[in-house]
Amino acid sequence: MPDTESPLFRPLTVRSLELRNRIVMSPMTRSHSPGGVPGPDVVEYYRRRAAGGTALILTEGVAIDHPTAVDNPRVPHMHGEEALDGWRRVVDAVHAEGGRIVPQLWHVGPLWGAMTADVDPDLVPMRPSGVWGELGVTSYGEDYISRASAPTRAMTVEDIEQVVAAYTDAAAAAARVGFDGIALHGGHGYLLDAFLWEGTNLRDDEWGGDLERRTRFPAAVVAAIRARIGDDLPIFYRFSQHKQQNYEARIAHTPDELKAVLTPLKEAGVDVFDASIRRFDMPAFEDSDLTLAGWAKKVTGAHSMAVGSVGIATTLRESRLQGSAPVRNNVPELERRLGDDEFDLIAIGRLHLADPSLATTLRNGAELPEFDRAVHEAALI
Repeated sequence: MPDTESPLFRPLTVRSLELRNRIVMSPMTRSHSPGGVPGPDVVEYYRRRAAGGTALILTEGVAIDHPTAVDNPRVPHMHGEEALDGWRRVVDAVHAEGGRIVPQLWHVGPLWGAMTADVDPDLVPMRPSGVWGELGVTSYGEDYISRASAPTRAMTVEDIEQVVAAYTDAAAAAARVGFDGIALHGGHGYLLDAFLWEGTNLRDDEWGGDLERRTRFPAAVVAAIRARIGDDLPIFYRFSQHKQQNYEARIAHTPDELKAVLTPLKEAGVDVFDASIRRFDMPAFEDSDLTLAGWAKKVTGAHSMAVGSVGIATTLRESRLQGSAPVRNNVPELERRLGDDEFDLIAIGRLHLADPSLATTLRNGAELPEFDRAVHEAALI
């Protein structure tokens, strides 16, 4: 479809955020910021995607200032002047190319130690109830599973308050740096998600129990951020049904349950729901072909963003196991759903690694690249 007709190239405004098209670079952990500081290579990595026409970049997960936020020393931080100076250079470079950029704030929660076994044994992972959750289909290895499945203590109310404050401080720092919004990683089994999932939240206090109380912690984080940064910047919230330790887990079994999960988050200040699934066109519930992003928009009235295997024939897990991913031209289906207003944005991950000018490739109707993990994940290209 010519770009003049394609819904991919319609502009969109969310609060103060003005986007030149609907194409988003999905957040992907890259681990190229030693000591938590993004350097010149990270600046160029993000700048190239903006120069290639991508409207919005959602950064890799960025650590908030908490002892167990991340377990990888090469994940970037959103605290400390050296790290913030690095992010200023990233933001300035992206803006100079006409792009917009939003950081994804991150606390790994129960999955502390997944990236490396070399963690401080005196630090306790932040878990709502001290449990890792029921093991299901996963790509984790036996070594990590044996370590992670051991029970730890449940988070205290003081822990909860400290983490809320750390998220809020990180959001305020991002706003000072000049980012165009705030994104929260609330999926995949990480800390915010661990409160939503009944497999990891077994609490019987105000922070757990029924579905309404399980939403309170992530909603409290969103509300605190909105109060701190004001009404200008949009807040993105990534959520998922699946967890990394159990791909078959669910936080909502019906559209009504999904509404119960997401509505408190919208009321707290979320503007865009980032519905993380393996294939963007995969139906979310029985008896409907509506996707998870489509349902998020339908039940909340908020903007939503789809993600998952655009232009690629295999899921992320499959491409990691196989090492590469054949091309699948599902762009017409993507355009159809965007054109029907099923969702508002499309986040694309692996193809942005393979082609920094992906937005231009899509605009020109050119051949899509093939993703090769050994080439495209090995370095910042």
